[in-house]
Amino acid sequence: MKHAADWALTDQTGRTFVVTGASSGLGAAITRHLAAHGGRVIMAVRDTEKAEHVRDRLIADHPAADLQIRHVDLLDLANVHAFADRLRADAVTIDALINNGGIGNVPRRLSPQGVESQLATNHLGHFALTALLLDRLSAGRNSVVVTVGSSLYRLGQLDPDDFAAEHGYSPGRAYARSKLANVLFALELDRRLRAAGSPVRSLLAHPGMAKTQLDREAPPLDRLVGAVLGLFLRRPVDEAVAPILYAATEPAAPAGVHIGPGRPFRPARPTFEKLAGSATDRDLARRLWSRSAAIAGADIAPATPPLTRSGLTNPG
Repeated sequence: MKHAADWALTDQTGRTFVVTGASSGLGAAITRHLAAHGGRVIMAVRDTEKAEHVRDRLIADHPAADLQIRHVDLLDLANVHAFADRLRADAVTIDALINNGGIGNVPRRLSPQGVESQLATNHLGHFALTALLLDRLSAGRNSVVVTVGSSLYRLGQLDPDDFAAEHGYSPGRAYARSKLANVLFALELDRRLRAAGSPVRSLLAHPGMAKTQLDREAPPLDRLVGAVLGLFLRRPVDEAVAPILYAATEPAAPAGVHIGPGRPFRPARPTFEKLAGSATDRDLARRLWSRSAAIAGADIAPATPPLTRSGLTNPG
């Protein structure tokens, strides 16, 4: 696997980042690093009171930090639309949208739109948010959408006609399915943006196994297994966010790969992992996109196959 040699986060003064799930875990660590390097961060969170405590601690360490808290509940598409409408009304220019927020290993429940909650929060809310904020991203500098994935996408099975997970449900399988959806979305978004000649890039990054509270609602046995694994394999969040920060700030970061932290037991450094399995299924990606756009009430122009010199479409 290739990796980014000798990368370090540089000064981000003048850039604006929207970070979902910024009140805890990976999102709080991402926010902390960006603020420490001069970036302006809009903390897009469900729990604003919790986010205020995070912001207060960050400002205590970095008095010049430019942090703004805005409420968004990714589970509810109406709330996502309202959040995006407020940003657009304020004419906020966005340089990077980091689609990080998420839930995992929860009992089956449905969103107000009838979508299984992990798929709704981890994928569909970010799908809608990206489409609704694309105009604000297009005005940015080195603008990028970073979708936070997981290696568990390899275990995911996705039926775009069963967003409610009516045909058998387990918390772990639903989480893996949502992560496969993240990967398919990021890759299809990249294809569509390039076909449209957009200046916005779509990148995919993951933290590896990180010490977060994502599985706090998991069954007791699953939490115990996670705790044991954490003793050996899970990185502290400040290390685990390196691939995400790299994707959000490095103009040379590549699309079409999974940017991860590298091998366990070694210092985290952005590493470019080839995607495999269902992630490479373009037909599945298009079906997921079509279904997501219909439910979200937001879309981005479809990708147009490039023309060859003979005027015929390129089948590849």
